[in-house]
Amino acid sequence: MFLRKLSFVGSLDRFSLFLLALLALTFIPLPIVQAAHGEAALRFGVAAGVVVQAAVATIFLARAWPPRRLWVAVLTVLVLGWAAEYLGSRTGFPFGHYDYTDRLQPQLGGVPLLIPLAWLMMLPSSWAVAALIVPEAGSGRAVKRWFAFALAASLAMTAWDLFLDPQMVAWGFWVWENPSGYFGIPWVNFLGWMLVTFVITLIVRPRRLPVAPLAAVYALTWLLEFVGQLLFWNLPGPAVCGFLGMGAMLLWAGWSHRRQGSP
Repeated sequence: MFLRKLSFVGSLDRFSLFLLALLALTFIPLPIVQAAHGEAALRFGVAAGVVVQAAVATIFLARAWPPRRLWVAVLTVLVLGWAAEYLGSRTGFPFGHYDYTDRLQPQLGGVPLLIPLAWLMMLPSSWAVAALIVPEAGSGRAVKRWFAFALAASLAMTAWDLFLDPQMVAWGFWVWENPSGYFGIPWVNFLGWMLVTFVITLIVRPRRLPVAPLAAVYALTWLLEFVGQLLFWNLPGPAVCGFLGMGAMLLWAGWSHRRQGSP
């Protein structure tokens, strides 16, 4: 199994493997669901996938963190994720000018409630990748370490958007005022992703992460997105770019992990 070849996910316990399998089984049927039952079923499948992945990420955090730290972090991600998207869709800052369609419901302030959940579903995994690149050991509370960590997390999160944005636009979940740049996605959007991830990460300052299972979620998302977009969703360009972007982050994380001599 590919995930087992990554040294930083080699120690997963059975419960973690069960959650990863559940996550995979939530997303794999999406092409079949869409073909058999149409667009409404696809929207339901996407919503179910986001909720399950956000729940899996939260469960992994809950196994490592005390309740107060967990819920402060979860609420911070949800509130700031929604606020960033509300500001972005209203003003064009920091992502560029875009609008959500009415296809994802329910919405709050014109922002689908699934969107802050989508931040929660991938941000902890991006933190895990960053923790492999910029480890806590020997870093103490140094400001420099947190800035480096937040930057690495921002790159990991933004690499995922190389898959996400073109796919969501193709499915009609949001539209750009001036489609351009990266397969119709303005380049400023990716700077916005980096900025929002950077700010949230510095506010939460996630310590003592359950790195192995969260990094496995990142790796699994990478594989599922690549296969889905290449073989089923007719998005070969984003499939290849996302594969290279997230793959580069995983290679960097694995190389850093081995270089540090971590068990």
